[in-house]
Amino acid sequence: MILDAMYRKWPSVKHFFADGAYERKSLMDKATYLGFVVEVVKRTPGQTGFQPVAKRWVVERTFGWLVRWRRLVRDYERRLDVSESMIQIAMASILLKRFIIDK
Repeated sequence: MILDAMYRKWPSVKHFFADGAYERKSLMDKATYLGFVVEVVKRTPGQTGFQPVAKRWVVERTFGWLVRWRRLVRDYERRLDVSESMIQIAMASILLKRFIIDK
């Protein structure tokens, strides 16, 4: 269902990254059918201790930024569209702050 929704809402997205847990035949078959390129990000063999995994680190960092918004920490919203709007507002604010600070 997620792949179908992504295909309808963002038809220009063709490449995305997935965690190692999502390497399932049904997911890959559906993604190929819809024209997506799925890159599964895995740990390196023999890895011990904490080491940032490529691409996953970007997602975890972004989640860390979003946690700073108190309203996003808990599930306050009852409607999905309101929750999505709050996430977009939070990301826009984060990007604006970074843009203004970097200049």
